[in-house]
Amino acid sequence: MTAKGNRPITDMDTLKALAHPLRMKLYRALYVARTATASQLADQVDEAVSLVSYHLRKLAERGLIEEAEPQSGDGRERWWQPASEGLMIRDKDFRDAPEKAAAHLSATRLFHEQRTDMYRRYLDERPTWGPEWNSAAPDNESLLRLTPAELAELGEELLALAKKYDEKGRAAEAAGDTEGRENVALHVYGFPFRV
Repeated sequence: MTAKGNRPITDMDTLKALAHPLRMKLYRALYVARTATASQLADQVDEAVSLVSYHLRKLAERGLIEEAEPQSGDGRERWWQPASEGLMIRDKDFRDAPEKAAAHLSATRLFHEQRTDMYRRYLDERPTWGPEWNSAAPDNESLLRLTPAELAELGEELLALAKKYDEKGRAAEAAGDTEGRENVALHVYGFPFRV
């Protein structure tokens, strides 16, 4: 990956490029795989390789993904990787015009629907994961009384903690410690509500 850290998305064209259901699935699958070909990703999302290739090129045009070093001797294969360690999409970058706010809301809804689908799939497959994984998987709700500044601080601390564990897991995996290691999704939402 060429860029370190999370890449902020602040323009409508990049947001719209990512806020396509198949493109977001492809980005997420590529992020998990770290490097992959269109053919490998097509198998994961159950779509035609030509369609996947088209959408990968659209993501690349916006700088969200980039070509990766070939992972095999087949010179016809085009390998892809995320262009940064992650993406950051903030409300404050899209609230200065109604069409920007609407696009941000639409994209956010799509991202949350896909995350919900991921969790539902886990729940449906829960018996296949076994008691160790099911006991380890947190399922919590906390109802807090905070100010906006405190909620922002909490979000930053949770993100830093998740990054610490991501780095720990990647380092262990790079050192050959792969036994029992799986992809883990951690979805954290914090939002105000009134009763």
